[in-house]
Amino acid sequence: MFTNGVFDILHAGHVELLQKARKLGDALVLGLNTDASVRRLKGPTRPVNRWRDRASVLAALECVDAVVGFREDTPARLISALRPDILVKGADYALGEIAGAEHAGKTVRIVLKRGYSTTRLIKRLGKAR
Repeated sequence: MFTNGVFDILHAGHVELLQKARKLGDALVLGLNTDASVRRLKGPTRPVNRWRDRASVLAALECVDAVVGFREDTPARLISALRPDILVKGADYALGEIAGAEHAGKTVRIVLKRGYSTTRLIKRLGKAR
């Protein structure tokens, strides 16, 4: 299995998605955007946490078997190389929007835990000052 994302500030929504993804197969490989990729996608103030730190936290989770970085804006090239049996994304993505889906055996969309968002968390933290 494979999933991917930025996972900038790990929260309960991320953990739930990863745990559900891991239950779908024998091993979960997580594609993690590099810092440069995150800046292009999210803006100059992101990521909050560097790749090395994000990868370390994610690799420590029992449900994650491997973390692999990718520099591109999407993981399509990585997915093409790995050819996972199952590609997992959040249900906030329509099937036609999931990069690399054509290189996976099947694509599974998982409903996200309501009310959790890294961007929302960052905004909330900014107001807490």
